[in-house]
Amino acid sequence: MNVRAIIYILGWILNMEGAFMLLPFIVSLLYGEQEGIAFLLVAVLCILIGTLTVLKKPRNMVFFEKEGFVTVAFSWIMLSIFGALPFCINGDIPNFTDALFETVSGFTTTGASILTNIEAMSRCGLFWRSFTNWVGGMGVLVFLLAIMPLTKGGSPIHLLRAESPGPSVERLLPKVQNTALILYVMYFVLSLAEFILLILGKMPAFDAITAVFGTAGTGGFAVKNASFADYSPYIQWVVAVFMMLFGVNFGMYFLLYLKKWGKAVRFEEARYYFLIIIAATVIIFFNIYPVENSIESTLRHAFFQVSSIITTTGFATINFDLWPAASKAILVTLMFVGACAGSTGGGIKVSRIMILFKTVKKELMIQIHPGSVKKIKAEGKMVNHEVQRSINVFFVAYILIFIASVLLLSFENQDLVTTFTAVAATLNDVGPGMAAVGPSGNFSFFSPFSKYVLMFDMLAGRLELYPMLMIFHLGMWRSSLGPAMKRRVTRIKNINSRG
Repeated sequence: MNVRAIIYILGWILNMEGAFMLLPFIVSLLYGEQEGIAFLLVAVLCILIGTLTVLKKPRNMVFFEKEGFVTVAFSWIMLSIFGALPFCINGDIPNFTDALFETVSGFTTTGASILTNIEAMSRCGLFWRSFTNWVGGMGVLVFLLAIMPLTKGGSPIHLLRAESPGPSVERLLPKVQNTALILYVMYFVLSLAEFILLILGKMPAFDAITAVFGTAGTGGFAVKNASFADYSPYIQWVVAVFMMLFGVNFGMYFLLYLKKWGKAVRFEEARYYFLIIIAATVIIFFNIYPVENSIESTLRHAFFQVSSIITTTGFATINFDLWPAASKAILVTLMFVGACAGSTGGGIKVSRIMILFKTVKKELMIQIHPGSVKKIKAEGKMVNHEVQRSINVFFVAYILIFIASVLLLSFENQDLVTTFTAVAATLNDVGPGMAAVGPSGNFSFFSPFSKYVLMFDMLAGRLELYPMLMIFHLGMWRSSLGPAMKRRVTRIKNINSRG
């Protein structure tokens, strides 16, 4: 384990967070708010610690997959802890556990909130809360890789793969730094396009920029208690369309950038993704039309909520918890499906669902024709055994974490719908669930223990499970232990085996 390289990268992450915190401080100056001083103080603290950490660059900056997992996991935990401090200091969220829950929810682009009155927060607090969505959407280490070379050789790809969503992550360009840069360029261009369209719809500038942060990162932190219910139909349509666009694999946008129209159109995962959105919207439209009684508003609400839930954004234009059972069942299903791999969305991902279905189909064919040899294809390429195995293991780990979380939360004695959808909404980084944690509710009533369980779920869901699981695996740290600690661990194992 290359511990020095990990600490060095964590130092740069702190420097980056300190620089980011200067933005809400500037917002506080614009609005004449004293709460912004807290962001300046924590920014100075982050930059001071970060600078001391990176003064001497380790000679050996080469590391492998396990270092990538550990670096990513600790980066996000550290970002969340320091990111929560300003909320505690300026009084926006005095309780540290609640502040940490809100910050983890922001960076992981979950959008689950403990706030009962969002509009009571300071403008700088609301800005930082939404900005964490934008930063976490594409990934903090992806951003760092885009602006500076941190490691040598093939090491950067391990950081990219540990943080980026999907069953497999490949370079868009030969150099990983160039891949990270092009990802953020596309991310910024889409964000800017949405901002311009929202301003054209006469949305206030502050509301527009925070809406872009929440949409681009598919995080769903709104600055209004009613989320997007009070905005005009035009604004709701714009946000709904861009939520859908940010849920697309950015690899397809890269093909469009290269003018490879044919390959972009044949992008299999995107075709399934759009098909699911269309099918879900049509079914919900006919299911809720008798209630809405207006074609335009019914279609708008149906499309908005389908787009919001499948991309795991979490914005709302209506209390969908009051919809008929069939519509709610579809939305809960979409929570698990999620967006495309290589997007800013959460969930299991369309590509994994697609390959899992193809695997089941292959096994059924083998049972019918035992002598046949069937291969699974995705995006016109053979899916190798390693990818299939990783998807199967991911699915098993996902189910185990989900079951364990539901069991732990069940001690709260909440109703099953609340407990089940609270875990579904956090593990899939969606935000709102149903019942008490629905679009008109929040997560404030959970105990501190349950909130930490849900925080783990949010981090695990955003980082694709493995980084968060790996840091609890003793085998990861055995090679880093000193001789004395190694002997102690061995002695304990021998005692346990004899006992």
